[in-house]
Amino acid sequence: MPSLFKKIKTALVGHAKNPFDRTIFHKLSLIAFLAWIGLGADGLSSSCYGPESAFLALQGHTYLSIFVAIATVITVFLISASYSQIIELFPSGGGGYLVASKLLNPSLGMVSGCALLIDYVLTISLSIASGADAVFSFLPPGWLPFKLEAGVLVLVILTILNMRGVRETIEPLIPIFLIFLATHIFVILYAFITHAGEFPVIVAQARTEAVNASAQIGVFGVILLMLRSYSLGAGTYTGIEAVSNGLPILREPQVETGKRTMLYMAISLAFTVFGLMAAYLLFKVVPQSGKTLNAILFENISAGWGAWGNVFLITTLISEALLLFVAAQTGFLGGPKVIANMALDRWLPNKFTNLSDRLVTQNGILIMGIAALITLVLANGKVQLLVIFYSINVFITFFLSLLGMSRHWWNVRREDKGWQQKILISGAGLLLTTFILISVVIIKFNEGGWLTLFVTGTLITAAILIKRHYLAVAKLLHRLNSLVHATTITAKPEVKGIPEFNTTGRVAVIMVNGFNGMGLHTLFNVTRFFGKEFKNFIFVQVGVIDAGNFKGAAEIANLEDHIKKDLARYVDFMRSQGHFAEGIPFMGVDIVHESEKIIAVIAKRYPNAVVFGGQLVFPEDNLLTRWLHNDTAFTLQRKFYQEGIPFVVLPIRV
Repeated sequence: MPSLFKKIKTALVGHAKNPFDRTIFHKLSLIAFLAWIGLGADGLSSSCYGPESAFLALQGHTYLSIFVAIATVITVFLISASYSQIIELFPSGGGGYLVASKLLNPSLGMVSGCALLIDYVLTISLSIASGADAVFSFLPPGWLPFKLEAGVLVLVILTILNMRGVRETIEPLIPIFLIFLATHIFVILYAFITHAGEFPVIVAQARTEAVNASAQIGVFGVILLMLRSYSLGAGTYTGIEAVSNGLPILREPQVETGKRTMLYMAISLAFTVFGLMAAYLLFKVVPQSGKTLNAILFENISAGWGAWGNVFLITTLISEALLLFVAAQTGFLGGPKVIANMALDRWLPNKFTNLSDRLVTQNGILIMGIAALITLVLANGKVQLLVIFYSINVFITFFLSLLGMSRHWWNVRREDKGWQQKILISGAGLLLTTFILISVVIIKFNEGGWLTLFVTGTLITAAILIKRHYLAVAKLLHRLNSLVHATTITAKPEVKGIPEFNTTGRVAVIMVNGFNGMGLHTLFNVTRFFGKEFKNFIFVQVGVIDAGNFKGAAEIANLEDHIKKDLARYVDFMRSQGHFAEGIPFMGVDIVHESEKIIAVIAKRYPNAVVFGGQLVFPEDNLLTRWLHNDTAFTLQRKFYQEGIPFVVLPIRV
């Protein structure tokens, strides 16, 4: 019978999925439309605050916003085009971390990854805080003290939904996304159609205002004013990077699906941002205390519609509020993927590569949820504070990614005939994102942006320390690998026939994780400590399906073949020593759960069997070593003891 904990877990996150189901990748993957919702909601939701920030930064010179809007649209398409190149160059997934790691160097890739992680955490916390602000603006004032608690509740719900799976999270959010899209497209088209004759007036007013402003503050002052407005609207571009990072969850062919998703995102974002900023001018929107510019615009548009106008206004504003909650999904999709990639390269603890039985990177989802919760609580749910921290880090990633792409196209200029056009796109994107990065850092630094850079620097320092530890351990383990060479020397000439099971000797079941020094050290310790008591040897290896190899049926098949070859080497070696030997491969996402199943079967076959496992012992055992390395052997020992199966943990000193 399942325990109470397992029953609760199943109720919350669902039943386990089968990684060996040949259709599983098709079932889990997203078509372009669903990817647009899951990965593009962050960018589209920025229309709730990005255009407003840029518009207000012009300090009353409102008609200059048309120039800022055009520059914003150009930037959106440039960054999107650059990331479409990244999708083509990295068809298995190429977020800012991988691009900078491969095209610049691993250390700069780590910096890009750390910056992106902080940005994803802020994406979640800011989206939820903004959504809570918008929702509570419709509720009675007496409910306002519970706004933070409501935001925390939404965050917990989103975390649980993501632990159920990507599709399971996105599908319930489709109606919210579609309502937002429909209402905002209608508002923009309505504004354009009903005021079509005013566009020449806007152009003339923009020209006149530019001349007047130049007379007041000088040409250089006007340029600086527009550049400041352009920079403060930088939140508009966040989320564009997520498509290239989330490529592995897209439907085959992934490159085509990714480029189509990127196109959907670029068009919808550019149309919404430009359309709203133009509509502000067409309807002469003036800032009012306690109301967003979008709310004022929607009120002006629906003012003469009677009861239907009120319904439309409320529907539109609620869709904006709820879409901000949906936008948090980008952080939950992108963040765990970056964490897993960095963990595979040993910048972060190995445990972040593990998949849950729902085939999601559960540890990554949990750490993103916890980090966003801490950020949300420390900021007391205040959007104004979170906005200051936001958008700096994503431009660090943009800068490094586009620098890497520009360098790549220059390096392959002799092999790629179209390199000039490609480097023009990457180079232009690099110049724009570099300017925005410098501007945003300067503008926001003293307001609190320094804290974002400090936290990012702290994470970078932690990643460096973790990497150094793993490198040091790798050097120590390298000494053990001399045992691999020793097996070829000590192997006896080929034995005639295969040794049969020895009924007078006991059975040693040895848990291994590859044909390496650790496994051989455990094997030799069994023969050294117990002499000739064990005549029969069974080697068990569980092939762990993790974020690194869960990329398709072919990858899983390759993993299984590799495990079988490793076990065959153990078996051949022990048979050459005249012992009965057998190798049993097993596959799964949870090494403890899979080991329990296979050892239970072996224990029934061989009642006198003893299970052995090796455990690393470091010169200095501390909290860091215990956190960065698993204690699987001790976990299995405790579980097998409860079943009455003897399990001996042999130390491996390094």
